[in-house]
Amino acid sequence: MSLPDPPADALQASLALQSRIRQAIAADDGWISFSRYMDLSLYTPGLGYYAGGAVKLGKDGDFTTAPEISALFGATLARFASDLFGCAPLNILEFGAGTGKLAGDLLSAAADSGKKIASYQIVEVSSELRARQQRALANYPQVEWLDAPPAAFTGLVIANEVLDAMPVPLLVRRDGRWLERGVALDGSDFRFVDRECEQGTAGQIPSEPSLPEGYLTEVHPQQAGFMRLVGEMLRAGNGGAALMIDYGFPASEYYLPQRSGGTLMCHYRHHAHADPFYLPGLQDITSHIDFSEIARAGLDAGLEVGFYMSQAAFLIGAGLPNLLDRQGAADPLHWLPLSNAIQKLTSPAEMGELFKAMLLVDRIEVPANLQLLDQSYRL
Repeated sequence: MSLPDPPADALQASLALQSRIRQAIAADDGWISFSRYMDLSLYTPGLGYYAGGAVKLGKDGDFTTAPEISALFGATLARFASDLFGCAPLNILEFGAGTGKLAGDLLSAAADSGKKIASYQIVEVSSELRARQQRALANYPQVEWLDAPPAAFTGLVIANEVLDAMPVPLLVRRDGRWLERGVALDGSDFRFVDRECEQGTAGQIPSEPSLPEGYLTEVHPQQAGFMRLVGEMLRAGNGGAALMIDYGFPASEYYLPQRSGGTLMCHYRHHAHADPFYLPGLQDITSHIDFSEIARAGLDAGLEVGFYMSQAAFLIGAGLPNLLDRQGAADPLHWLPLSNAIQKLTSPAEMGELFKAMLLVDRIEVPANLQLLDQSYRL
Protein backbone atom coordinates (compact mmCIF):
# COMPACT_ATOMS: atom_id res chain seq x y z
CA MET A 1 0.00 0.00 0.00
CA SER A 2 1.26 3.49 -0.88
CA LEU A 3 0.72 5.88 2.03
CA PRO A 4 0.77 9.68 1.70
CA ASP A 5 3.96 11.49 2.65
CA PRO A 6 3.83 13.58 5.82
CA PRO A 7 4.63 17.32 5.95
CA ALA A 8 8.28 18.13 6.68
CA ASP A 9 7.64 19.25 10.26
CA ALA A 10 5.65 16.09 11.03
CA LEU A 11 8.43 13.94 9.58
CA GLN A 12 10.97 15.69 11.80
CA ALA A 13 8.80 15.01 14.85
CA SER A 14 8.60 11.33 13.92
CA LEU A 15 12.37 11.15 13.45
CA ALA A 16 12.85 12.70 16.90
CA LEU A 17 10.50 10.12 18.41
CA GLN A 18 12.30 7.29 16.63
CA SER A 19 15.53 8.50 18.22
CA ARG A 20 13.85 8.42 21.65
CA ILE A 21 12.65 4.88 21.06
CA ARG A 22 16.13 3.76 19.99
CA GLN A 23 17.50 5.24 23.20
CA ALA A 24 14.89 3.32 25.22
CA ILE A 25 15.84 0.07 23.46
CA ALA A 26 19.55 0.66 24.07
CA ALA A 27 18.91 1.47 27.74
CA ASP A 28 17.01 -1.81 28.17
CA ASP A 29 19.72 -4.15 26.86
CA GLY A 30 18.61 -3.94 23.24
CA TRP A 31 14.99 -5.08 23.60
CA ILE A 32 11.68 -3.57 24.77
CA SER A 33 8.26 -5.18 24.83
CA PHE A 34 5.85 -4.23 22.08
CA SER A 35 3.62 -2.76 24.77
CA ARG A 36 6.46 -0.38 25.69
CA TYR A 37 7.04 0.47 22.02
CA MET A 38 3.33 1.20 21.54
CA ASP A 39 3.26 3.34 24.68
CA LEU A 40 6.24 5.40 23.46
CA SER A 41 4.73 5.75 19.98
CA LEU A 42 1.39 6.98 21.28
CA TYR A 43 2.15 8.81 24.53
CA THR A 44 5.71 10.22 24.59
CA PRO A 45 5.15 13.83 25.75
CA GLY A 46 5.22 16.27 22.85
CA LEU A 47 5.99 13.59 20.25
CA GLY A 48 3.66 10.61 20.69
CA TYR A 49 0.55 10.27 18.56
CA TYR A 50 -1.82 11.22 21.40
CA ALA A 51 0.63 13.57 23.13
CA GLY A 52 1.67 15.68 20.14
CA GLY A 53 -0.14 18.39 18.22
CA ALA A 54 -1.33 16.64 15.06
CA VAL A 55 -5.02 16.56 14.17
CA LYS A 56 -6.24 13.00 14.75
CA LEU A 57 -9.98 12.86 14.12
CA GLY A 58 -12.29 13.81 11.29
CA LYS A 59 -11.65 14.39 7.59
CA ASP A 60 -8.32 16.10 8.28
CA GLY A 61 -7.16 13.41 10.69
CA ASP A 62 -6.51 9.68 10.53
CA PHE A 63 -9.86 8.10 11.40
CA THR A 64 -13.48 8.95 12.21
CA THR A 65 -15.36 7.82 15.32
CA ALA A 66 -19.11 7.29 15.79
CA PRO A 67 -19.80 10.74 17.32
CA GLU A 68 -18.23 12.36 14.24
CA ILE A 69 -20.60 10.42 11.98
CA SER A 70 -23.89 11.65 13.47
CA ALA A 71 -25.11 13.84 16.32
CA LEU A 72 -27.77 11.19 16.91
CA PHE A 73 -25.09 8.97 18.47
CA GLY A 74 -24.66 11.44 21.33
CA ALA A 75 -28.41 12.06 21.48
CA THR A 76 -28.98 8.31 21.87
CA LEU A 77 -26.50 8.17 24.75
CA ALA A 78 -28.31 11.10 26.38
CA ARG A 79 -31.59 9.20 26.15
CA PHE A 80 -29.93 6.05 27.48
CA ALA A 81 -28.49 7.98 30.45
CA SER A 82 -31.92 9.39 31.23
CA ASP A 83 -33.50 5.92 31.14
CA LEU A 84 -30.71 4.51 33.30
CA PHE A 85 -30.68 7.14 36.02
CA GLY A 86 -34.19 8.57 35.91
CA CYS A 87 -35.02 12.20 36.59
CA ALA A 88 -32.27 12.89 39.16
CA PRO A 89 -29.42 15.23 38.10
CA LEU A 90 -26.66 13.17 36.52
CA ASN A 91 -22.86 13.25 36.66
CA ILE A 92 -20.95 12.02 33.61
CA LEU A 93 -17.26 11.18 33.37
CA GLU A 94 -15.89 10.64 29.86
CA PHE A 95 -12.47 9.17 29.15
CA GLY A 96 -10.83 10.20 25.88
CA ALA A 97 -13.45 12.65 24.62
CA GLY A 98 -12.00 13.07 21.12
CA THR A 99 -13.00 16.41 19.59
CA GLY A 100 -15.70 16.93 22.23
CA LYS A 101 -18.40 16.07 19.70
CA LEU A 102 -19.96 13.33 21.82
CA ALA A 103 -20.04 15.53 24.92
CA GLY A 104 -21.55 18.44 23.02
CA ASP A 105 -24.22 16.33 21.33
CA LEU A 106 -25.10 14.55 24.57
CA LEU A 107 -25.34 17.78 26.57
CA SER A 108 -27.39 19.49 23.87
CA ALA A 109 -29.82 16.57 23.58
CA ALA A 110 -30.14 16.30 27.37
CA ALA A 111 -30.96 20.01 27.63
CA ASP A 112 -33.58 19.69 24.87
CA SER A 113 -35.25 16.80 26.70
CA GLY A 114 -35.13 18.45 30.14
CA LYS A 115 -32.55 16.04 31.56
CA LYS A 116 -30.20 17.88 33.94
CA ILE A 117 -26.52 17.03 33.60
CA ALA A 118 -25.05 18.34 36.86
CA SER A 119 -21.43 17.81 35.86
CA TYR A 120 -19.55 16.51 32.82
CA GLN A 121 -15.95 15.65 33.59
CA ILE A 122 -13.39 14.70 30.95
CA VAL A 123 -10.09 12.87 31.40
CA GLU A 124 -7.99 13.53 28.27
CA VAL A 125 -4.30 12.69 27.75
CA SER A 126 -3.95 14.53 24.42
CA SER A 127 -3.19 18.24 24.76
CA GLU A 128 -4.30 18.85 21.16
CA LEU A 129 -7.63 17.11 21.71
CA ARG A 130 -8.16 18.81 25.08
CA ALA A 131 -7.73 22.20 23.40
CA ARG A 132 -10.25 21.23 20.71
CA GLN A 133 -12.68 20.04 23.38
CA GLN A 134 -12.35 23.27 25.34
CA ARG A 135 -13.19 25.31 22.24
CA ALA A 136 -16.11 23.06 21.28
CA LEU A 137 -17.62 22.95 24.78
CA ALA A 138 -17.04 26.56 25.84
CA ASN A 139 -20.79 27.16 26.19
CA TYR A 140 -21.29 24.33 28.70
CA PRO A 141 -20.24 25.54 32.17
CA GLN A 142 -20.77 22.10 33.73
CA VAL A 143 -17.83 20.66 31.75
CA GLU A 144 -14.46 20.39 33.49
CA TRP A 145 -11.21 18.63 32.65
CA LEU A 146 -9.38 16.34 35.04
CA ASP A 147 -5.73 15.35 34.93
CA ALA A 148 -6.52 12.00 36.59
CA PRO A 149 -9.65 9.97 37.41
CA PRO A 150 -11.33 10.80 40.72
CA ALA A 151 -11.00 8.36 43.62
CA ALA A 152 -14.79 8.05 43.83
CA PHE A 153 -17.51 8.73 41.28
CA THR A 154 -21.30 8.48 41.19
CA GLY A 155 -22.94 8.54 37.78
CA LEU A 156 -22.22 7.36 34.24
CA VAL A 157 -18.70 6.66 32.95
CA ILE A 158 -18.31 6.70 29.15
CA ALA A 159 -15.35 5.28 27.24
CA ASN A 160 -15.98 5.33 23.48
CA GLU A 161 -13.03 3.89 21.52
CA VAL A 162 -10.66 4.27 24.46
CA LEU A 163 -9.63 0.70 25.30
CA ASP A 164 -8.36 0.00 21.77
CA ALA A 165 -5.67 2.71 22.09
CA MET A 166 -4.12 1.28 25.26
CA PRO A 167 -0.78 -0.51 24.73
CA VAL A 168 -0.84 -4.30 24.39
CA PRO A 169 1.82 -7.01 24.67
CA LEU A 170 2.17 -9.29 21.65
CA LEU A 171 2.50 -13.04 22.19
CA VAL A 172 3.46 -15.71 19.66
CA ARG A 173 3.07 -19.48 20.01
CA ARG A 174 6.23 -21.52 19.41
CA ASP A 175 6.72 -25.23 20.16
CA GLY A 176 3.58 -25.32 22.29
CA ARG A 177 4.53 -22.35 24.50
CA TRP A 178 4.08 -18.58 24.43
CA LEU A 179 6.86 -16.10 23.69
CA GLU A 180 6.59 -12.33 23.98
CA ARG A 181 7.26 -10.40 20.79
CA GLY A 182 9.24 -7.24 21.42
CA VAL A 183 11.18 -4.62 19.51
CA ALA A 184 14.94 -4.50 18.92
CA LEU A 185 17.20 -2.72 16.45
CA ASP A 186 18.57 -3.85 13.10
CA GLY A 187 21.06 -1.05 12.53
CA SER A 188 18.80 1.98 12.94
CA ASP A 189 15.62 0.13 11.91
CA PHE A 190 13.13 -1.45 14.28
CA ARG A 191 12.54 -5.20 14.10
CA PHE A 192 10.57 -7.81 16.02
CA VAL A 193 12.41 -10.19 18.33
CA ASP A 194 10.73 -12.89 20.44
CA ARG A 195 11.71 -13.71 24.02
CA GLU A 196 10.45 -15.84 26.88
CA CYS A 197 7.39 -14.20 28.38
CA GLU A 198 6.83 -13.68 32.08
CA GLN A 199 4.73 -16.20 33.95
CA GLY A 200 1.05 -15.33 33.80
CA THR A 201 1.31 -13.06 30.75
CA ALA A 202 -0.63 -15.54 28.61
CA GLY A 203 -3.25 -16.20 31.28
CA GLN A 204 -5.88 -14.25 29.35
CA ILE A 205 -5.69 -16.66 26.41
CA PRO A 206 -8.09 -19.60 26.74
CA SER A 207 -6.43 -23.01 26.90
CA GLU A 208 -6.67 -24.04 23.28
CA PRO A 209 -4.41 -26.80 21.93
CA SER A 210 -5.65 -26.16 18.38
CA LEU A 211 -3.97 -22.76 18.14
CA PRO A 212 -1.39 -23.24 15.37
CA GLU A 213 2.36 -22.86 15.45
CA GLY A 214 3.29 -19.20 14.89
CA TYR A 215 -0.08 -17.97 16.18
CA LEU A 216 0.25 -14.25 17.03
CA THR A 217 -2.12 -12.40 19.33
CA GLU A 218 -2.47 -9.60 21.85
CA VAL A 219 -3.32 -9.67 25.54
CA HIS A 220 -4.80 -6.75 27.46
CA PRO A 221 -3.40 -6.22 30.97
CA GLN A 222 -3.60 -2.41 30.77
CA GLN A 223 -7.21 -2.50 29.61
CA ALA A 224 -8.08 -4.86 32.47
CA GLY A 225 -6.26 -2.62 34.92
CA PHE A 226 -8.23 0.38 33.66
CA MET A 227 -11.47 -1.51 34.15
CA ARG A 228 -10.50 -2.41 37.71
CA LEU A 229 -9.75 1.26 38.37
CA VAL A 230 -13.18 2.26 37.04
CA GLY A 231 -14.78 -0.42 39.19
CA GLU A 232 -13.03 0.78 42.33
CA MET A 233 -14.02 4.36 41.51
CA LEU A 234 -17.71 3.46 41.13
CA ARG A 235 -17.71 1.23 44.20
CA ALA A 236 -16.31 4.13 46.23
CA GLY A 237 -19.21 6.31 45.05
CA ASN A 238 -22.94 5.92 45.57
CA GLY A 239 -23.86 3.83 42.55
CA GLY A 240 -23.02 4.16 38.90
CA ALA A 241 -22.37 2.51 35.57
CA ALA A 242 -19.59 2.33 32.97
CA LEU A 243 -20.46 2.18 29.27
CA MET A 244 -17.63 0.86 27.10
CA ILE A 245 -18.02 1.01 23.31
CA ASP A 246 -15.24 -0.40 21.17
CA TYR A 247 -14.44 -2.94 18.48
CA GLY A 248 -13.73 -6.46 19.64
CA PHE A 249 -15.03 -9.91 20.49
CA PRO A 250 -15.62 -12.27 23.39
CA ALA A 251 -12.64 -14.53 24.14
CA SER A 252 -14.17 -17.49 22.29
CA GLU A 253 -14.10 -15.45 19.07
CA TYR A 254 -11.01 -13.35 19.77
CA TYR A 255 -8.70 -16.38 20.01
CA LEU A 256 -10.01 -18.37 17.06
CA PRO A 257 -7.35 -20.52 15.32
CA GLN A 258 -7.97 -18.69 12.04
CA ARG A 259 -7.24 -15.31 13.66
CA SER A 260 -3.57 -16.27 13.54
CA GLY A 261 -2.14 -12.81 12.85
CA GLY A 262 -3.77 -11.00 15.77
CA THR A 263 -5.84 -7.83 15.45
CA LEU A 264 -3.21 -5.09 15.61
CA MET A 265 -4.02 -2.27 13.19
CA CYS A 266 -2.57 1.15 12.35
CA HIS A 267 -4.42 4.20 11.03
CA TYR A 268 -2.76 6.96 9.02
CA ARG A 269 -4.75 9.57 7.11
CA HIS A 270 -7.76 7.27 6.71
CA HIS A 271 -5.56 4.41 5.52
CA ALA A 272 -5.58 1.22 7.59
CA HIS A 273 -2.47 -0.95 7.51
CA ALA A 274 -0.53 -3.36 9.74
CA ASP A 275 2.96 -1.83 10.08
CA PRO A 276 3.48 -0.36 13.58
CA PHE A 277 6.99 0.81 12.64
CA TYR A 278 5.74 3.23 9.98
CA LEU A 279 6.32 6.86 11.09
CA PRO A 280 5.98 6.41 14.88
CA GLY A 281 4.07 9.31 16.40
CA LEU A 282 2.18 10.09 13.20
CA GLN A 283 -0.15 7.09 13.14
CA ASP A 284 -2.56 5.48 15.55
CA ILE A 285 -1.85 1.91 16.70
CA THR A 286 -4.80 -0.08 18.00
CA SER A 287 -5.96 -3.59 18.82
CA HIS A 288 -9.39 -5.13 19.14
CA ILE A 289 -10.72 -5.79 22.64
CA ASP A 290 -11.24 -9.11 24.41
CA PHE A 291 -14.51 -8.21 26.11
CA SER A 292 -14.44 -11.37 28.23
CA GLU A 293 -11.29 -10.08 29.93
CA ILE A 294 -12.85 -6.63 30.42
CA ALA A 295 -15.91 -8.20 32.01
CA ARG A 296 -13.75 -10.36 34.27
CA ALA A 297 -11.77 -7.30 35.42
CA GLY A 298 -15.00 -5.46 36.18
CA LEU A 299 -16.35 -8.40 38.16
CA ASP A 300 -13.07 -8.58 40.10
CA ALA A 301 -13.60 -4.92 41.05
CA GLY A 302 -17.09 -5.63 42.39
CA LEU A 303 -19.19 -4.57 39.40
CA GLU A 304 -21.86 -6.55 37.59
CA VAL A 305 -22.28 -6.97 33.84
CA GLY A 306 -25.40 -5.02 32.97
CA PHE A 307 -25.33 -6.01 29.32
CA TYR A 308 -23.10 -6.90 26.38
CA MET A 309 -24.33 -6.53 22.79
CA SER A 310 -23.45 -5.17 19.38
CA GLN A 311 -23.36 -1.43 18.86
CA ALA A 312 -26.32 -1.77 16.50
CA ALA A 313 -28.43 -3.56 19.13
CA PHE A 314 -27.49 -1.01 21.77
CA LEU A 315 -28.27 2.05 19.64
CA ILE A 316 -31.57 0.59 18.44
CA GLY A 317 -32.55 -0.56 21.94
CA ALA A 318 -31.59 2.80 23.43
CA GLY A 319 -33.95 4.66 21.12
CA LEU A 320 -32.03 5.70 18.00
CA PRO A 321 -34.90 4.86 15.59
CA ASN A 322 -37.30 7.14 17.50
CA LEU A 323 -34.78 9.96 17.47
CA LEU A 324 -34.33 9.51 13.72
CA ASP A 325 -38.11 9.53 13.16
CA ARG A 326 -38.35 12.89 14.91
CA GLN A 327 -36.06 14.40 12.30
CA GLY A 328 -38.77 13.97 9.67
CA ALA A 329 -38.29 12.73 6.12
CA ALA A 330 -39.99 15.61 4.30
CA ASP A 331 -36.70 17.22 3.30
CA PRO A 332 -34.54 14.65 1.45
CA LEU A 333 -31.49 16.92 1.63
CA HIS A 334 -31.69 16.70 5.43
CA TRP A 335 -33.00 13.16 5.77
CA LEU A 336 -30.73 11.23 3.40
CA PRO A 337 -27.40 12.18 5.04
CA LEU A 338 -28.89 11.32 8.44
CA SER A 339 -30.15 7.99 7.16
CA ASN A 340 -26.78 7.18 5.60
CA ALA A 341 -25.01 8.03 8.85
CA ILE A 342 -27.32 5.77 10.85
CA GLN A 343 -26.71 3.02 8.32
CA LYS A 344 -22.98 3.33 8.97
CA LEU A 345 -23.46 3.16 12.74
CA THR A 346 -25.77 0.13 12.70
CA SER A 347 -25.10 -1.90 9.55
CA PRO A 348 -23.39 -5.28 10.07
CA ALA A 349 -21.19 -4.39 7.10
CA GLU A 350 -20.05 -1.14 8.78
CA MET A 351 -19.77 -0.47 12.55
CA GLY A 352 -22.94 -2.21 13.72
CA GLU A 353 -21.58 -5.67 14.54
CA LEU A 354 -17.83 -5.19 14.88
CA PHE A 355 -18.33 -2.56 17.58
CA LYS A 356 -19.73 -3.77 20.89
CA ALA A 357 -21.34 -2.03 23.84
CA MET A 358 -20.76 -3.29 27.37
CA LEU A 359 -22.32 -1.83 30.50
CA LEU A 360 -20.87 -2.61 33.92
CA VAL A 361 -22.99 -1.47 36.85
CA ASP A 362 -22.86 -0.86 40.58
CA ARG A 363 -26.24 -0.58 42.35
CA ILE A 364 -27.97 0.40 39.09
CA GLU A 365 -30.88 -1.37 37.36
CA VAL A 366 -30.63 -1.81 33.58
CA PRO A 367 -33.76 -0.83 31.58
CA ALA A 368 -35.85 -3.90 30.73
CA ASN A 369 -35.76 -3.31 26.96
CA LEU A 370 -31.96 -3.50 26.97
CA GLN A 371 -31.95 -6.53 29.28
CA LEU A 372 -33.87 -8.36 26.56
CA LEU A 373 -31.07 -7.65 24.06
CA ASP A 374 -28.26 -8.72 26.40
CA GLN A 375 -25.79 -11.26 25.02
CA SER A 376 -23.44 -11.47 28.00
CA TYR A 377 -23.84 -15.27 27.89
CA ARG A 378 -21.37 -15.10 24.96
CA LEU A 379 -18.65 -13.81 27.28
